[in-house]
Amino acid sequence: MRVGGKALQNTSVQLGPRALREQIAWVWPLSASPVPPDRRRGDALRPLTPFASFFSFPSWCLSPAGFFMGRTVVVLGGGISGLAASYYLSRAPCPPKVVLVEGSERLGGWIRSVRGPDGAIFELGPRGIRPAGALGARTLLLISELGLDSEVLPVRGDHPAAQNRFLYVGGALHALPSGIRGLLRPSPPFSKPLFWAGLRDLTTPRGKDPDETVHSFAQRRLGPEVASLAMDSLCRGVFAGNSRELSIRSCFPSLFQAEQTHRSILLGLLLGAGRGPRLDSALIRQARAERWSQWSLRGGLETLPQALNADLTSRGVSVLQGQPVCGLSLQAEGRWKVSLEDSSLEADHIISAIPASVLSKLLPAEAAPLARALSTITAVSVAVVNLQYRGARLPVQGFGHLVPSSEDPVILGIVYDSVAFPEQDGSPPGLRLTVMLGGSWLQTLEARGCVLSQELLQQEAEKAAATQLGLNEPPSHCLVHLHKNSIPQYTLGHWQKLESAAQFLAAQKLPLTLAGASYEGVAVNDCIESGRQAAARVLGTEPNS
Repeated sequence: MRVGGKALQNTSVQLGPRALREQIAWVWPLSASPVPPDRRRGDALRPLTPFASFFSFPSWCLSPAGFFMGRTVVVLGGGISGLAASYYLSRAPCPPKVVLVEGSERLGGWIRSVRGPDGAIFELGPRGIRPAGALGARTLLLISELGLDSEVLPVRGDHPAAQNRFLYVGGALHALPSGIRGLLRPSPPFSKPLFWAGLRDLTTPRGKDPDETVHSFAQRRLGPEVASLAMDSLCRGVFAGNSRELSIRSCFPSLFQAEQTHRSILLGLLLGAGRGPRLDSALIRQARAERWSQWSLRGGLETLPQALNADLTSRGVSVLQGQPVCGLSLQAEGRWKVSLEDSSLEADHIISAIPASVLSKLLPAEAAPLARALSTITAVSVAVVNLQYRGARLPVQGFGHLVPSSEDPVILGIVYDSVAFPEQDGSPPGLRLTVMLGGSWLQTLEARGCVLSQELLQQEAEKAAATQLGLNEPPSHCLVHLHKNSIPQYTLGHWQKLESAAQFLAAQKLPLTLAGASYEGVAVNDCIESGRQAAARVLGTEPNS
């Protein structure tokens, strides 16, 4: 396989049917539990990534692990990617000295759980992790290694939160169809049976462009309704982004690869062969047997970064919090100088798990081409409003619903937290919801210099809960958080930005490895895997073992 717009070869073995099923479940619901993807790669390797050539290391990086004694690796960023990279570095047979540097006073990045006065758990960021595929299994394996098995709260395959997903269109909630019967009859908001979208996919020629927007791809292969309703909503729900700007190749590479390899999304599902390494543990076996759609932790997902931090400390990793990085410079001997506010560190290698645009401002003048490439990887802001209601009932039972941009430019979707994880409802239990706001509405207000007050965001969230779910009473508890520049946008041509950075790193042989959500996936599983592979490359070990 080659990247950079060149031929794609021998890629079919990298895409498992189950992985592709997850990619298209919102568009073509062949499974009983149509769920949005937790990751956008195949089951096994990363099929369309330039990261295989993204990293160049000095000779010591490729030496046996024993040569790491006395060497220092500095990891920038204490989000889940940086924590994962530090964790896997520290578990090497002869680990290097690892220093994790986080600019804020807390670890975990966007993963944050808050306990309410009645004991209820409110997630300010991600609220569930999907167990499917190789990446999902690796995260479950990590959970077991950290001793958190007993804390896992699963959503089994027969649960309403696993089976039911909704779109809010035309002022009403519509369940996404599932199973063969749902494909053969009209299912609002779609005017025709989705069978016709599948037939269109089977008869549409393979695309010739090296990249395409998600909207264009979906419209060409599945029709305008699927593009404007399902894929528009999915892009808003996963990326808080615009399907007419986001890249199909980078946001949903399994769909892009299915067309390139099999000329059809559905044929890719039916004919895709090969799987990644079959990981195994008691927790993984349980997840497969019970067909988990997602899982959380009893005390909230922030339990995971907290457990990683405790493990790192026990292994002698230096964890610096409240230490923002001011600049990076290369020394004559090929080492890095990491400048902090009041001190500095020296490193033989850096793993950067901070946003690409932030790293671009820290790089030295010698790395200006790399900085320019990274500065173009932007991110959008998302407002998360947690609402709790006493004595209220939902009109439907399911995971939640998404809202296409044509219906409401303000609201991205609403997650029914109490349906999936009633164990976190507190005592006495109250109905918990999370309203997501963002997209073009926030961008427009930010561009105008408007102040996005908590009052404004709460007002919009409560109005959505009343209009879309009939919850007209004021909530008993409310939390409002605006996450600035929190979700990277893989816009059209994102892969070219990565390749430009790859070419520079390869030519300059910089002891720098990139990890995190800016590059190949924004879900928790993606970020953990990004950190794991970064550590493997620094250690010179096989990243897919």
